[in-house]
Amino acid sequence: MRERIPHEVVASVLAGATAFIGGNALHLPTWAIFISWAGMFLLGAKPTLRNATRLWAAMPIGSAFGLVIVLLDQRFGTVLGAGQAAQNTVLAVLILVVNCALMYTGRTKLFGLVPGMFLGFASFFATCFGGFGFDPGNAWAAWLSVVAMNALGPVFAYLSRRLTFARADATVTAPVPDASATVPSAATPTAASAAPNPTTASAEPPVAARV
Repeated sequence: MRERIPHEVVASVLAGATAFIGGNALHLPTWAIFISWAGMFLLGAKPTLRNATRLWAAMPIGSAFGLVIVLLDQRFGTVLGAGQAAQNTVLAVLILVVNCALMYTGRTKLFGLVPGMFLGFASFFATCFGGFGFDPGNAWAAWLSVVAMNALGPVFAYLSRRLTFARADATVTAPVPDASATVPSAATPTAASAAPNPTTASAEPPVAARV
């Protein structure tokens, strides 16, 4: 395929357009678009609806598992005490249990793209603890914000290819020689050369006549 507009130019224009999505009062995590955008191309050189559907199913679930960890930590984080070691112990147990649940969920057909779930998982934590979202510090607002931005990634991946307006290369097919028109080579005997020459045969007298 030959691109009328280079993919590098189209992708860069789309990347610049994300500034208008995040640069407002909602303070949305537009970097999450790039996470799933890259994820689309990790699944294949050509963005497809099937791969987009796989990411759209997996990433929100991964973010949801991250949300569960944050909500449980807010509720039970100090159950063993207010010390840092005690809080770390509680958090470690929560991560152990919830992460196991996430990975077992990956055994289902619908949520089988485990790396996609981890993309959403990590994106949620970055959004929540990075102060992004329409209500910074609110775990639910962080989840809604990151799910919306992750969902745009496959769309941007598709547009980055579609807007190159690529066209198929013209191919020239070499003509195939006709086997029936093949000329025999000098080494191949023909019917005329294979037949005996009567002139030569008669010019040599038989042995009995020479005796």
